[in-house]
Amino acid sequence: MARLAEETRESWALGLVTLLFFVFLIFPIVVVVAVSFTSANYVSFPIEGFSLRWFHRIVEYEPFIDSLWVTIKVAFASTAIAVLAGVPAALYLVRWKSAVSEYLMALLLSPLSMPMIVLGLALLFYLSAIGLGISLTSLIIAHTVVGLPYIVRTVAGVYRGAPPDQEESAVILGASRWQIIRYVVLPQIKPGIFAGATFSILVSIDNLPVSFFFGSPSTSTLPVVMLSYLEHQFDPSIAAISTVQMLIALIGLIIIERFYGLRHLGTPE
Repeated sequence: MARLAEETRESWALGLVTLLFFVFLIFPIVVVVAVSFTSANYVSFPIEGFSLRWFHRIVEYEPFIDSLWVTIKVAFASTAIAVLAGVPAALYLVRWKSAVSEYLMALLLSPLSMPMIVLGLALLFYLSAIGLGISLTSLIIAHTVVGLPYIVRTVAGVYRGAPPDQEESAVILGASRWQIIRYVVLPQIKPGIFAGATFSILVSIDNLPVSFFFGSPSTSTLPVVMLSYLEHQFDPSIAAISTVQMLIALIGLIIIERFYGLRHLGTPE
């Protein structure tokens, strides 16, 4: 009985710590959402009254809408390029047993260990030197460099755990290389592609240090515009646009879960 009582206390203590941890994480988000509906002209909590005026401010302030559209375009374009480049690289480096492959893998993953400000400055100098300068193309390339390691790491991790027996059996049965990739390899690495692409999109949408170096009236992402807005005024419209960001992310996650959720990742087609 004493041991059962001790296990019960430990279980309750663990549950309480977990609950407090989630409250600690979620409470700032709740505050931001609540402040976006305030009727006051300044940021305060608890809010003084309910109003949608700051959401109307988002529509009135054109840089918010323009930069949001740029952010979405850059996130999906850079992720698509990162998938097209990162998946073949990961597959090749995993099966290529050589010391050189380890160095190449470390090179592809190196942006994860570099400060984003340093990476952004280096990309700005390099892309300017080859004639691209500050442009939407440069911004997409920069975000591709940032997102590529997530694709390579997740795909390589999944592919390393996949047994090569199925590929060898497909070769014995006369399957072509493309058929092996399509019917054997892709179903195996689908979870890695999905996870890496999700990370890449989220990191791109939230990226400020790299995007800041490529900011211009036509290439500024939403985090850059929000920072610039905060430098001149601090009103609840920032909370409102942050709420819109979270809503877009939530809708995207619901759609992904509905059509291509975690329960479908391991299901053969």
